[in-house]
Amino acid sequence: MIILWIKLIAMNKVILLDKRPEGVPVLNDFKFIEEEMPVAGEGQVLLKTRFVSVDPYLRGRMKDVKSYVPPFELGKPMQSGVVSEVISSKNKHFKEGDFVVGYVDWKEYQTSSGKGLTKIDADAADLSAYLGIIGMTGLTAYLGLKNIGKPKAGETIVVSGAAGAVGNVVGQIGKILGCHVVGLAGTDEKISTLKSKFGYDEGINYKSTDNLEAAVKAACPDGVDIYFDNVGGAVSDAVLANIKYKSRIIVCGAISLYNDTEPALAPRVEWRLVVNSATMSGFIVGDYADQFPEGMKQLTEWYKEGRLNNSETIVEGFDQIPEAFIGLFQGKNEGKMVVKI
Repeated sequence: MIILWIKLIAMNKVILLDKRPEGVPVLNDFKFIEEEMPVAGEGQVLLKTRFVSVDPYLRGRMKDVKSYVPPFELGKPMQSGVVSEVISSKNKHFKEGDFVVGYVDWKEYQTSSGKGLTKIDADAADLSAYLGIIGMTGLTAYLGLKNIGKPKAGETIVVSGAAGAVGNVVGQIGKILGCHVVGLAGTDEKISTLKSKFGYDEGINYKSTDNLEAAVKAACPDGVDIYFDNVGGAVSDAVLANIKYKSRIIVCGAISLYNDTEPALAPRVEWRLVVNSATMSGFIVGDYADQFPEGMKQLTEWYKEGRLNNSETIVEGFDQIPEAFIGLFQGKNEGKMVVKI
């Protein structure tokens, strides 16, 4: 009698970039495949994905253009910030059960040499917070505001995309530092949240406001000292019309322009900078990598003291990662968009 043994091989889901988007990304730009379950080799760890960060900047990497990081390759996995659990380890620096955060592939399971992985404390904060308010999102808000904005108590800060992941943290830090903070967002519900949850002094719905420039002036009667820009486009035109002498403009993102297929026409800003002796500077958070430990320490202290409120939109399921990413451009997130696996 011949006995046939059937070996069931567990398969691992992976999300690839299949096409370069034209305009707003769509689901067909991504491709799901399955591969054999990886096994940790010598010096490696096997990671199980727990939380995946989806962020607007990923849209830029989907284009085949020169930027501060190489573009994603077609037919290769997408990548972003991910919180993972160490399932098995042949690396002396990590043990089974550790939780880590790092920039890795969109895979359910993957192996890593450990390079670029940071251990995190699951007892100190929710795991997803390490992708948001006490992770790169919080660091982006804190270090951009600190190094470029240089806020002083009593100054006025305006934040575009104020209900988004970075924007809500900027506003909260501004209030901690004693500033008057005004936020722009796209719904009345988000404006209400800015005031009730994040402590913003004023909020402006840029979608329902007829004269945005006048609305910014009314909310900032003494002018804008610091503008933290996450949006660009017409929203920024209205804010820049209200900057004051020695103002500082922090360019963190331009989500309103990411899906444009042609350059947009807009007011020229140079003369406003000149007549106001203003400073306008773009940045990426990696510019301040040497300040990450100090930044995370400060953010964690404020978080534990209850001075920073965490805001997340959590979508569940590995298969929902592309949907969650696309939702960023449809305003479906309040605060940080995270996918729980």
